[in-house]
Formats: sequence, structure tokens, C-alpha cells
Amino acid sequence: MLGAGRVATQLGPALWRAGHQILGVWSRTAGSAAALAAQIPGAQALDSAGLRELPAADIYILAVPDAAVAAVLAAVALPPGALAAHTAGALPLGVFEAYPQLRGGVFYPLQTFSPGRSVDWAGVPLCVEATAAADEALLVVLARSLSKSVLVVATPQRQALHVAAVFASNFTNHLLGISDALARQAQVPFALLTPLVRETVEKALHHPPFTVQTGPAVRHDNATLDFHRAALAAHPRWLALYKELTDSIQAQSGPPPPNNEELPPL
Repeated sequence: MLGAGRVATQLGPALWRAGHQILGVWSRTAGSAAALAAQIPGAQALDSAGLRELPAADIYILAVPDAAVAAVLAAVALPPGALAAHTAGALPLGVFEAYPQLRGGVFYPLQTFSPGRSVDWAGVPLCVEATAAADEALLVVLARSLSKSVLVVATPQRQALHVAAVFASNFTNHLLGISDALARQAQVPFALLTPLVRETVEKALHHPPFTVQTGPAVRHDNATLDFHRAALAAHPRWLALYKELTDSIQAQSGPPPPNNEELPPL
């Protein structure tokens, strides 16, 4: 396991619980490697020189940030013919082309990982890809030991999926953060929004999301939109984001309804 960050910290122990032996853990931070290795029986923490002295293994998993994969590949001394798989969503399989002595692969978990929270790996989609069919089959077997949702996904589709995931997860979380801050500013509990958030997500998971859009933007309620813009004047960045999202919703939903047509509810 090359890397000891958010992905590796959850993936390493999960692989061990699934019956796989983790021989070693390397990290740019020795303390992180030691902490992760301590959670995995039989795993050895590799020191800073570990990249040049890796134990022989069936698969070397590069669970490092996207921007670090190329640097790790350039520094690591993998045995010729070794299978190395990165866990990045946006990084192409072609990153291995500069290392023809290696067998390249992708082992991408489509999930968000945070310290202090564990995930149910059985429900985490795992997207795999490899330069050779035999290696792809091996990664599929490894993935199926963890998850019930395993897909072979080529680089272009995986990269598009990663963009979609950023909108679905990262941007959504940021918007919820703004909601939390506004609720705190008004001295009302953020928890009041919990039923609304749950219903919004459930509805979007069971219908095409654009078809169930609600709110003042989709109904072109200009009075409410103006009030909201005024309320956000003290937060210019959030105001700009509000305006941009309003424009996007209205562009997607089309023109306002006729004046004599009853406006949809919130």
C-alpha cells in the first residue's frame, strides 16, 4: 500500500478484513505509514527509503493524491512486470505508459472518505481498468472481495464520472456548509433543514433531478430572488454563487410560466 491518507486508511484495513495480506505501507510521512500499518495485522511500515526496497507483492496500490502519482511512480523501485494500480478518479490509465516495465491498472472507489468515519465497502462502487485483460480480471476479483458493485470503466467514462461525483458530493457539501453558516448567523438550528435535505436527495435519486427542481429560481419568483440577493449582500462570494446557480437553474428549466398559470410550490 503506497499512501496512508484518507483512501488508504480505509482501503488497507478493508482489504485485510476481506482476507488479503497487506505486506507493507509506505507514506511520505513516516508517522502516517506507522499508524496505518498498526491497524493492519502483519503489515510493515516502510521508512522513507522504502520506495527503493519494496517487498514482492501481487499488487501495488498507489493510494496517493492524483498529483503525487507520477512522482511516486518515478521514485518507486517496483519489480519488472509488477502490477501497479492507482486509486484516482480523474487520472488516466495512460500515466503508466512511461513505465513499460510495469503493468498498469486503476482501482477507483467512488466514495468520499473522511477521518473518523467508516464506509460500508459492500456498497461502494469500485471502478477498475487495466492495460491487460488478465490484470483487469485480477482487479475485478480483488474489487469483488470488497464490494457488490464492481464495474470495468474506461478512462474517459471514469473521468466524466469523477466530474459528476464532484458536483454530487463536493459541491453539494460546500452548499450545505453555506446553509449551515447562514443558519448559525440567523441563530436557528441547522438541523431544521435535515428533513428538507433528505427529501431533496431521495427525490433526486428516484427521479431525473432536473425534472423535480423546485424553488424561487425555477418558478421565476423575482420578488423572492431579490430578497435573497439583498440578504446575501454581506457575503459577496455566496451572492455570486447564488446568482450563478439561479441563472443555471433558469437556463435549464426554460422560460417562466404564463402569468395566469399557478406557480408551483416550494
